[in-house]
Amino acid sequence: MILKKRDVADSHALYELMIDPSVFPFVRQKAYSYEEFVFLTKQTIEAEERGELISRTILDEWNNPIGTINLFDINENSGFLGTWIGKPYFGKGYNKLAKDAFFEELFFYCDIQTVFMRIRKENIRSIKAASKLPYTTLANELRSDIYEKINQHGEVYDLFQIEKDQYHLYLMRSEQQEIVEAKEA
Repeated sequence: MILKKRDVADSHALYELMIDPSVFPFVRQKAYSYEEFVFLTKQTIEAEERGELISRTILDEWNNPIGTINLFDINENSGFLGTWIGKPYFGKGYNKLAKDAFFEELFFYCDIQTVFMRIRKENIRSIKAASKLPYTTLANELRSDIYEKINQHGEVYDLFQIEKDQYHLYLMRSEQQEIVEAKEA
């Protein structure tokens, strides 16, 4: 699986995946028509050129667009993660693969130090996915200032964070585990 910079050419396929009722409620940049989706995609590309966000299209093994992964609200080397994947691709491991590739880009090529994830408490699928990531910390109490800000209109979201150091440690441990397993084989 590959990530690539957002491209207007992928709009039709992504729009069709985004409007599915099991995906649409959880998409940050909602478009209510194909034309609006194209407009938002163009705005996203321009915002990335200004350094306001980082946005990638998630591709499957055959280079078909299946979703997007974004870092929004970049400020002081941190930002908020926003990811969605089309329903036909749920449960197939794309979420973890996309996050791993994106985090590597963010932490080692874009000078990002902290990635926050704001997940609706009702979005059980995303909370479970975030909790499975060994480098993710539930930050409701740890970063209470941000938690209160994202929930200023009611307790709607859980806050998770990924620190560059945590992610780097996870990668090092994974590599060490692979070496141990290779020696034992």
